[in-house]
Amino acid sequence: MEEVVGEFWHRLVTKHASTEYDDVRVDLVELQSQLGPFYRALGGCSAKVIEAAAPRKFNADRNFLQRLAGTHKRLCVAWQDERSVRLAPDIAFFQNKELNEKLYFWQVAMAAYLPRVSHWFTDNQRASLAIITSRPGLKLIYQELLEEVLILRPNLDKLEGDKHAREMAIRKALIMPGSVEVLPNAAGDSFPIPLWIYPEALHGVTTLPLDDGEDEIAASHSGLKKIKSARKEAQRADDAKKTDGLLVFMLESIFSWTEHVDLDRPQHENNDEDLQSAAEDLDVITLSRQRRAGAARLKFDLDLPAPQNDDLAIGDGIKFPEWDYRKAQYIEDFCLLQPMLADDHLPQGIPDNLKSTVNQVRKRFSALQFQQNWLRRQPFGSELDLDACLDWMTEASQTDKQNLYKKRCRNERDISCLVLADLSMSTDAGINADQRVIDVIRDSILVFSEALIEAGDPFAIYGFSSIKNKQVRFHLLKNFAEKYCDGIRGRILAIKPGFYTRMGASIRQATQILEQQNSQQRLLLIISDGKPNDIDHYEGRYGIEDTRKAILEAKKLGLQPFCITIDEEGSDYLPYLFGDQGFAVIKDITRLPSLLPKLYLNLTGLQ
Repeated sequence: MEEVVGEFWHRLVTKHASTEYDDVRVDLVELQSQLGPFYRALGGCSAKVIEAAAPRKFNADRNFLQRLAGTHKRLCVAWQDERSVRLAPDIAFFQNKELNEKLYFWQVAMAAYLPRVSHWFTDNQRASLAIITSRPGLKLIYQELLEEVLILRPNLDKLEGDKHAREMAIRKALIMPGSVEVLPNAAGDSFPIPLWIYPEALHGVTTLPLDDGEDEIAASHSGLKKIKSARKEAQRADDAKKTDGLLVFMLESIFSWTEHVDLDRPQHENNDEDLQSAAEDLDVITLSRQRRAGAARLKFDLDLPAPQNDDLAIGDGIKFPEWDYRKAQYIEDFCLLQPMLADDHLPQGIPDNLKSTVNQVRKRFSALQFQQNWLRRQPFGSELDLDACLDWMTEASQTDKQNLYKKRCRNERDISCLVLADLSMSTDAGINADQRVIDVIRDSILVFSEALIEAGDPFAIYGFSSIKNKQVRFHLLKNFAEKYCDGIRGRILAIKPGFYTRMGASIRQATQILEQQNSQQRLLLIISDGKPNDIDHYEGRYGIEDTRKAILEAKKLGLQPFCITIDEEGSDYLPYLFGDQGFAVIKDITRLPSLLPKLYLNLTGLQ
């Protein structure tokens, strides 16, 4: 009985403490397809995506009911970094659903006009002023939103001293953007301003991408919604206690497994904290600056396989530059690419589960060797060329030279293809009970190879992964000079997930190899499962821009780069990298083995 009453009381207090209107709530996912194009149309970075933000702590004044219910300690605000624009997963701020939708569009406009926050208070005023002076339609939206926002701001009559002065400055800055240069200091945080873009969460905080399965905040009994794609936070702090326990994470973009990292529990362990707040605190990982030996030290040494278990390194490595968009210049000899060759593979035939697909593909591609074209306007031939005859009859002065025939000739194909497969650790993810991503990639390469052998087109196959800039692993599966055989099939079947995805250096090496082919059409076919990333800050816009630069370099040399991805968000960033017609997103990865040969036919103009 006591538990029932307690639960009822909690729901009642939480409901009355809430400042949101559930019946007019707008979810981010409903507008995501509109917000992205809107952001880019206003000049926003095409490499960024719209994602959900996780709540952050605010030490703002709360009313009695909010303190009693333990709510309003964490609130969602709009912010952005080099990788994405982060918005609240849902908005129920106003009583009008249309206004809640308009708030999303206004925040996106602010993000486009304010790509980087240097001085939060003045920068937001400057961006707001720029929008309302240059965009009449958005000016009307701003006025609508502003009227409601001011009503919901803290009551000035209940504020005193510095807090009153601060709130007055905020209100003036909202009403007349650009009119206030200094925000008065006051204890605690001001109530969040939904019309503005906030800096990255905390100073020195790093946002950590998680897999979708771990990317959700579990809903509590209070009815919080799950937040997909919300980024978690990591914060550096001094080591307060040397005897704290260890918290182990194996996330792809946190830090190198070769580093020593001191992990600490969140340091907010007040007894007054409610259970929900304690659970939310687990989203913050504290990384200690201490490097001394202690009980809280943890060493990850799973970075590279032992030499006896690793592929064979070929040579001393190849140095490549890397494009730094922030400096608008190349960093010479920054990346060391190491060619690798699997030396423990055994020759193998076609796996039984692929024989049916291979037979179908072989039949389709074998016809390409015997394709014939018509040679027109010939002096002799098997048939009349009607177009040539018509031109000859309508000429003002007819000549004796009558090239009025056409004849068949064998189609001489002149195509070279290099396949570059992403072998990062994310390919170890399971698709179903029987298959991983790497298994499907392996099968696809095998089927595709059989197709190209049947067509008679020269081809090469490489795989890549990376661990920072000095360890870009470039795996040789088949070069252009090698004959395709059971030994090559054995190499392909032996591939396994690697590490990270430093795409720029790998594309540059593939470009150099493919450039040496004298074929009329040279196709660089990239198979990937996600964005470029590595653990030394090769992610977000930096990784995107370097990859884009490498692709542009390939195009200048006459190559045709094309990307095939299974990343559902690929449509957000791949047009910026490869162009609107330079990629394909495969929704059902299990169909990749049969779709890859079809894509090749389309790309080479044979279908």
